[in-house]
Amino acid sequence: MPTNNHPDSDERPTDSRTLTGVSRRTVLALLGASGLSSVSRPVSAHHDQGTTDTLGEDELHSAPDPSQPLIEHDAATSDVVSSGPSAKVTKNLAVAGRGERLLPEGTTDVWAHDGYAYMGTFNEPCGTGTGYIPGVGEVSLVDDVEAPGIVVFDVHNNNRPEYVGNIPSVANSRTNDVKVADMNSGAVLAHSNEPCNGGPGGFELYNVDDPTAPVHLASVQTDDPNEFLRDNFGFADFGVHNVWLFTQGEKDYVAAVVESEFGNFQIFDITDPTSPEFVSAWGAESLFDPTVDWFATSDFGQILEADAYLLDGFGTSRNRFLHDVTINEEGTRAYLANWDAGLVLLDISDPTTPTLVSQAIDPNAGDGEVNSHQAWPTSDGSVVVETEEDFDAFETEFEITSGPHAGEYDAVEGSFTTPIFTLPGRTMSGPTVYAGLACDGTTVPSAPSSDHIAVIQRGDCRFDEKAQNAIDAGYAGIVVFNSAAEGDEVMIMGGESRDIPGVFVGRSTGLAIMGAASADDLAVDDTGASIEVEATPGRWGNVRIWDYADEENPVLASQFDTVCSANPTDESCDPRGTYSVHNVVVDGDEVYISWYSDGVLVVDISDPYNPVEVARYNETGTKFEERNGGIQDVWGVYKDPMEPWIYASDRNGGLYVLKELGSGSENRQE
Repeated sequence: MPTNNHPDSDERPTDSRTLTGVSRRTVLALLGASGLSSVSRPVSAHHDQGTTDTLGEDELHSAPDPSQPLIEHDAATSDVVSSGPSAKVTKNLAVAGRGERLLPEGTTDVWAHDGYAYMGTFNEPCGTGTGYIPGVGEVSLVDDVEAPGIVVFDVHNNNRPEYVGNIPSVANSRTNDVKVADMNSGAVLAHSNEPCNGGPGGFELYNVDDPTAPVHLASVQTDDPNEFLRDNFGFADFGVHNVWLFTQGEKDYVAAVVESEFGNFQIFDITDPTSPEFVSAWGAESLFDPTVDWFATSDFGQILEADAYLLDGFGTSRNRFLHDVTINEEGTRAYLANWDAGLVLLDISDPTTPTLVSQAIDPNAGDGEVNSHQAWPTSDGSVVVETEEDFDAFETEFEITSGPHAGEYDAVEGSFTTPIFTLPGRTMSGPTVYAGLACDGTTVPSAPSSDHIAVIQRGDCRFDEKAQNAIDAGYAGIVVFNSAAEGDEVMIMGGESRDIPGVFVGRSTGLAIMGAASADDLAVDDTGASIEVEATPGRWGNVRIWDYADEENPVLASQFDTVCSANPTDESCDPRGTYSVHNVVVDGDEVYISWYSDGVLVVDISDPYNPVEVARYNETGTKFEERNGGIQDVWGVYKDPMEPWIYASDRNGGLYVLKELGSGSENRQE
């Protein structure tokens, strides 16, 4: 049964800058004059973030906001109280210096270059545009470490990082990713733009020969490369999630991860950084059918078939859109972390024609989620380390426990509701009452008792509105079942955080709870069967290590887990924590890993079939949380090649400069 990977708040977009769903009915109406016959496609998962609940239509989609699952996870766990231990052991890594930025869940990636460290900013605060200059010219840094934009620290003395200022943000967009590299034109900084309040997408370029006086070079809009989608449906100005700078001889390029429908991987020539030029694109739709020119086709049936493929991956999180890219030092190989399309290797020796080399994917590895999030090769490309980001550490088991339809059914827990794993016995259970659409609080019947659960039909209003009305009526939980048009598709409900547990089920499951053949047979306040929903421990995302000795036929050599990623209920794991792996950097035979609440790890992969952890920085406890502005939550990691310095960005506390100590570090030069 298809499952939507992206939290859906029962909304639809209207602003083309944040467009993520276009009604198929609208599309067909537009094309009707030219005689295009009706086209059908399989029912598929979909990604919605707009303003009304008009269901029952097939839809065309661009890539979802890749950060939305983390935003929803933050909201769902914000009120969880820790009962875990107060300290953990750290070994072989020590904090050398600190660049304080006490901004809860506000700091994203980190990069370092020539004595300076750079960090991005998440959704809050959203970009203000203060100090931003759209044209070419020197900009003044914003003197506020907690402001949006790119935060710059001077780390010439790694023991005492000094705050320099913030490169200005673009109004109403977040600066999620930042990269800096020496190019033919000088030191160039590229940062991504993603809408956080209806702002623009694309990316910005700066010259940072002098990081204290950056020069803005260009602002680049990123569009869908398919002209038909651009011209007919406004598929333009999409957000960029990640960027990568690379050179080939006298040519300079930036690769961008664009949240478009097709061609998520896009290359731009920035040899003249004040006048970037689009070069080429590639997308996972080419895996679906490599014979189609996906950027030229106007065959809407063909486009819908590719759309269905891109949204029909593996496990719970099912899309095949690109998440991140890493390019080798020679600028000839691009490693695409393509979510449920796996780890894709492209030959970009000719940047105008990216060519598929191989696809590394094993849907049976780990927990059955592919979720290729980020990857990094060894210097010779013989080994590639890939991360699987997975925030769903518990599996949902749903059962009707009474009545003629007793049995197990499919269900997905809401991302904005109280996590069921935090409830006594990790269970939501009780008798049920039908509450209709639950959009008007005055029509929702009062709960007969404090353990009753409201059964609600999808439609007409946001999920969080339905949840709030159920809370006000005294219910212990909610079960939302799908509309007639969407049938038995299940998905992750999204919305503003609400203090009530809840799950989403298919339409037939909702009717089975109520013992009804049709929703027309239901009346508000009808009683239904009892249900039980249990959150059973699964696992968080882990590391996959691939043998690329034959790059056309990569082999999964091994996987690596921490105690908490493999067993989320272990007593050492903080229930507030996020124990999915995030990013990696490879230097020699060692992998440097940012692992959210597991901190920073160093893993030896000299034998890729037997990875060994050799160091970790992981702090917990009240005193640390006071200094850090919250629990440890490491997003980014960067490593100075062949030096002992590691730069880590904590979402709550900012910059940490770590130094390798002990075995494996003593022979390195400072």
